[in-house]
Parts: sequence; C-alpha cells; structure tokens
Amino acid sequence: MTNDIYILIIAALLDYLIGDPWGWPHPVQVMGLTISGFSNFVFKYAQNPQVQRFAGIVLAIILIVGSGLSGWLMVQIARWLHPLLGIVVESILLASCFALHSLRKAAVDVIQPLTMGKLDSARQILSNYVGRDTENLSEADILRAVLETVTENATDGVIAPLFYAIVGGVIPFVGLVPFALAYKASSTLDSMVGYRSAPYTDIGWFSAKLEDFLTWFPCRLTVITLAISSLKPLYVWRICCRDAVKDPSPNSGWSECAYAATLGVQVGGINFYGGVAKHKPLLGDAINPITSDSIDKALQLTRYSFLLWLVLGILLIHNS
Repeated sequence: MTNDIYILIIAALLDYLIGDPWGWPHPVQVMGLTISGFSNFVFKYAQNPQVQRFAGIVLAIILIVGSGLSGWLMVQIARWLHPLLGIVVESILLASCFALHSLRKAAVDVIQPLTMGKLDSARQILSNYVGRDTENLSEADILRAVLETVTENATDGVIAPLFYAIVGGVIPFVGLVPFALAYKASSTLDSMVGYRSAPYTDIGWFSAKLEDFLTWFPCRLTVITLAISSLKPLYVWRICCRDAVKDPSPNSGWSECAYAATLGVQVGGINFYGGVAKHKPLLGDAINPITSDSIDKALQLTRYSFLLWLVLGILLIHNS
C-alpha cells in the first residue's frame, strides 16, 4: 500500500508537469485503433441494427476488460523484473489516465492567439478540441466553447480516473492502474462511438450508457466538491438542480453547471454541427461575462479538486 501512495503522487506530478509528450505512445492510441478497426469491420459486414447493437456490447466489454487486464499484467511483469521498474511503469500508466495537463494546454493553445487578436487562428485551433463548427465563432463564442470543454472534461478526464484509481488501490490485489485504465477505455469508447447519430446509433448505444453509469458518481463528487469550495454550496446546488437536469446528459450538464454557478457565468446556447443548429440548455446565471480569467479560474478549481481527492485517496489507501 505504501508503494501505491508513492505511485499516486508520482503519477499526479507527471501529469501536472509533463502530461502526454507529443509523439510518445499512449494507451488511448491503442484503444482508438481497436475501436476504429472493430467498428469498421462491423459497418462493413453487419448492417442489421440488432447485430450492431450486440457488436457494440462485445466491443465495450472486450476493450474495457482488456484494458484493465493489460494494465494489471504490465505492472505485474514489471514488478517481477524489478520492484523499481514496477513503480515506474505503474506511475506512467496511471499518469496517462489523467488529463489535467492536457486540459490546461488545450485552453492555453486557444486563448493565446485569441488574446493577440488572431481570431482565425484561435478558431482553427479550437476545431481540434471541439465537435462544433468553429469557422464563424465570435470571441465570446470561442471563450464559451473553451470553458465548456474544460468544465465538461474535468469530470471524465480528471476526477473520474482518480476516483477509479483510488477504488482499485483500496481493493487487495487490484492496484491503481486496472480500474483507471478500464474507465479510460469506457471514456474513449464514448467519445468515439457514443453518438446518437448515424452510423454510431446502434454500435455505440451500450458504450454511451455504460460511460454515463460509470461517470455518474464521480460527477456528483465533483459537483459537491465545487459547491463546498465556492463557499456557497446551497446556491451552487440549487442552480444545478434548476438547470443541469435540462441537459440530456446525466453528467456533462451537471459538471458544466457546477462550474458556471461557482464562477457566476452562463454556458450553453446555440451551437452548430455540420451547419445544423443544436440548442443546448442554458446553465447558470450570466452574472459575469466569460473571459480568459474565467477559464483560468475553472482550471484552478479543477486542480484544487484533484488535489483534495488525491489527499483523501492517499489517506484511504494508507488506512486500508
């Protein structure tokens, strides 16, 4: 258990200081290739909706269980070769599950050209991170898109992987990596095939539902943490109960709304996808405009929440 505490700390530092170095192999790349290959095979040879739905279940189970088992085996082999190598491998694998550095980098990549007046450049860079059309976005729309991305992904990219790492850490013979990698696989599945639109309607339905289920509890932990840290917990909770329930997602709306209420801003509205307008519910009250400072504060809130749960996780593992 002592090693698990060290590994948690090292992994958190690796993500905060380095993140995912460009060009380095990453577990998500392997997951993505597996999802793409399997999906293309199904689309080519199985047009029946029921078959695709069954294939979606098979894909999710294989990838999620396989990711967890692969991580566990890699750690065990590394430990067998040398205890220090085991710590290194486990720390790197766990760090790859956290996205705090990536969120910060994505925000900075967009905001830097925006503050220099390079609107077209900011739009182009933003298109790498969001699914909405960006070519006609105003500065205010770009700032809203960045804030929504940062706050939506705070749960599934930061708090949820930490939560599942801690759960694995307190269960004997599991360890930090398997559950965290399994959750990462679920999140990757949702981002790649978990759409209600064709051609993913059937093959991705199970992945979308499963990711919603796995993220539900960590999302509520995030909301509660933000509400307490805001020093106005009842207000934040009331705004979430008023607005977040309007969002079709059981998690992203709650995550975005908690940040919006804490910062005193409003997110949501009309977005365009492939030229088609999509109305998202308005979350929070527009007490303050969304600025680059709002985004910086949101990232800071995520860092504080991560640090809080990291400390709590260390205490839980130490006492287990």
